[in-house]
Amino acid sequence: MPVRSSFARRSAALVIATGALCACSVLPPAADAPVGSRIDTLLPADAVLLGEQHDAPEHHAIEREAVAALAANGRLATLALEMAEEGNGTAHLPASATDMQVRTALAWNDRAWPWADYGPVVMAAVGAGVPVVGANLPRERMKDAMADVSLDAQLSDTAREAQQQAVRSGHCNLLPESQIVPMTRIQIARDRAMAQAVVKARQPGKTVLLIAGAAHVLRPLGVPQHLPSDLKVTSVRLRAAAPATDGKDGAGDYDRTWRTTPLPEKDYCAGVKAPSRP
Repeated sequence: MPVRSSFARRSAALVIATGALCACSVLPPAADAPVGSRIDTLLPADAVLLGEQHDAPEHHAIEREAVAALAANGRLATLALEMAEEGNGTAHLPASATDMQVRTALAWNDRAWPWADYGPVVMAAVGAGVPVVGANLPRERMKDAMADVSLDAQLSDTAREAQQQAVRSGHCNLLPESQIVPMTRIQIARDRAMAQAVVKARQPGKTVLLIAGAAHVLRPLGVPQHLPSDLKVTSVRLRAAAPATDGKDGAGDYDRTWRTTPLPEKDYCAGVKAPSRP
């Protein structure tokens, strides 16, 4: 009996130790793990939505590595961009296309989106033979969106109010109240356009990568709200800030948050003045 009990205890200890090792193996990789390893933990997925801070250089580097990691194994279906408008794309270009050819195909607006920031991301996809598509709402359709009352029903009352408040603060609280609803409709229409670009690019067994501002990939009110329920999608926020002190780190707003080196706080409304009235 003592021998069997001893053996049982050793076996139990081995099972516990093995279980502990298995538990460790499925934990998310560390924040400083290679981007490819972090991308792997998001798969399989029909779409991965990367929400960036536009002026964070480290975020553009992560995006380029994400493209390379997905393309390396033939898993990248399409790279979709907020930074280019719907209807523009590189599918007709060869992998050897030049920067100028790609910029022309995407009707790239360098003043709004510096090519120095996004060019390496885009060219990584083109060079891998992966199409790049514009996903944003074309400017000429924004006026119609402002008057489209059907867009009000695309979000719940709570989400729509949150989006309206985001529009207020995003315009430094300087917009006339009469413009809040029309401008919110534009934001909803932009999110819908990006969602439609993702759906159009969907391929079985592959992943569409959407790069957009972090506000666009919010689960409660951004692009995910306009995607079909059968689409497996993961929303990732890239955030150039120290970890949240409460440990929640935007839980519920995004599926994952990847922290990067904190950037100095910037008041984007500093120096912005209310428009003068006649």
